[in-house]
Amino acid sequence: MKRLFLVVAGLALVLVGAALFLDDAASSNAPTDLVQGDAAAVGSILPLYETVMGYIIASAEQVQEETLGYQPTPEVRTFGQIVGHVAMSQYWFCNGATGQDEQPGNFEELTDKASLLEAIKTAHEYCKEAYAMDDDMAMEELELWGETGTRLWVLSYNMAHAWEHYGNLVTYMRANGMVPPSSQGGM
Repeated sequence: MKRLFLVVAGLALVLVGAALFLDDAASSNAPTDLVQGDAAAVGSILPLYETVMGYIIASAEQVQEETLGYQPTPEVRTFGQIVGHVAMSQYWFCNGATGQDEQPGNFEELTDKASLLEAIKTAHEYCKEAYAMDDDMAMEELELWGETGTRLWVLSYNMAHAWEHYGNLVTYMRANGMVPPSSQGGM
């Protein structure tokens, strides 16, 4: 949890730096083609979120059905449980960011590939509304899990959480002789 906090804090610093750069660039009439408009803050993290979710979905698509039960030790989640956990967490984080209350099933209990793929893809679609909010909404403060932050903080936390678990999937794929999506195609 401490490591995740450090990742989120680091991401927050990057976002603050980007916001300061964009504010400075806007005041100096420099081009700001990268991120503009009413959703610039969320828009700045959207490509990272879409990338990690694309990698997680591709991992679930590429793994064989029998590999869904792979776990390196009994103390950690299986490959399938990680995908299910990420699917559930999309609802938790995006509900927190938007104030909605969509309740997912216990996707960690899913054991077949088709159900896991449906769960992760549906969860990703569900979060698209949250990642489309405007900056005014993104900067509103809220309390989530006993901590106070902005809605953007919650979305950043979601993205960091997804990257953390994609790292687990990378390790699991490598242990099973597979090349993870982020390493395919020269990436």
